[in-house]
Amino acid sequence: KRFLLHYNFPPFSVGETGRFGGASRREIGHGALAERSLEPVVPSENDFRYAIRISSEVMESNGSTSMASVCGGMLALMDAGVPVKDVVAGISVGLVTEYDNDQLKRYELLTDIIGSEDHFGDMDFKLCGTAKGVTGYQLDLKLPGISLKILSEAIQRAKEARSKILEIMRGAIDKPRAELSKYAPRIETIKINPEKIGALIGPGGKTIKGIVAETGAEINIEDDGSVHIYATSGESMARAKEIIGGMTREIEIGATYQGRVVSTKEFGAFVEVFPGRDGLVHISELADFRVKRTEDVAKVGDIIWVKCIGIDDKGRVKLSRKAALKERAEAETGQVPEPAHDGAGR
Repeated sequence: KRFLLHYNFPPFSVGETGRFGGASRREIGHGALAERSLEPVVPSENDFRYAIRISSEVMESNGSTSMASVCGGMLALMDAGVPVKDVVAGISVGLVTEYDNDQLKRYELLTDIIGSEDHFGDMDFKLCGTAKGVTGYQLDLKLPGISLKILSEAIQRAKEARSKILEIMRGAIDKPRAELSKYAPRIETIKINPEKIGALIGPGGKTIKGIVAETGAEINIEDDGSVHIYATSGESMARAKEIIGGMTREIEIGATYQGRVVSTKEFGAFVEVFPGRDGLVHISELADFRVKRTEDVAKVGDIIWVKCIGIDDKGRVKLSRKAALKERAEAETGQVPEPAHDGAGR
């Protein structure tokens, strides 16, 4: 269950003393009515992956607190930044009747009944909805029944009152806030190539566990390539997305990247372009002059520009610093920059 509304009605709200314990039958019923009335406008899990819990705490009661819970709950959802589909309000309509020899002599409908009108009246008709239609209702009667004429009039009365309440609510907040509360955990979903899932998880889950340890985020991966990231802060979320994006991005032939030298060999240098993705810069591709030793041009820790010049049938990436510097020199100043050491120049 993704959406819950808990309704609490303590004894002090009506000037009484009593035991505080589990939810009463009345509290469960009123909470269910308010919850079902708001549920139609709650966004789907695909659009909003959060579980939502509204806690309606009644401080004072002299009217329909269940309808107040609907209105207050709706405002709370929008204030929290939940992208609701529409705005819901609720109102209660009461009824007093006069009978003469079991024949209805006259009646009067009451809008937004207070406690005494509920106690002495014959009906409590709770009706919730948007400007377009009804989302929930409950009819409580002390009479054997009411005519369709009275019911129709009560529905019309509730519609008029609901429209007025919606107008007032929109005056306070007319749409959900653009940003979630800073206290809300962050949840985002990114799509990756399903073929990259194994690389993201790593042997025995080593890679994904390392990302979790570094960022503090929780990460769940589905078979279709959906990666769900849960983080307690924007910084944690951004870092997790950066690492995952780097690990799952495809290196493209002809593209230029900035990478870190992770190891050097006699025949060239290995440069990490994305986290966990590296390629070989052959010694002949390090510079536009003859290089005797790899370390003369690129040392471990250097940040250098490289261009992808090929990927073989085994997925091994061929990089060229010479081609990258030529391309950048032509585009910028016409001068070939030297490699930065110890991470400088990133």
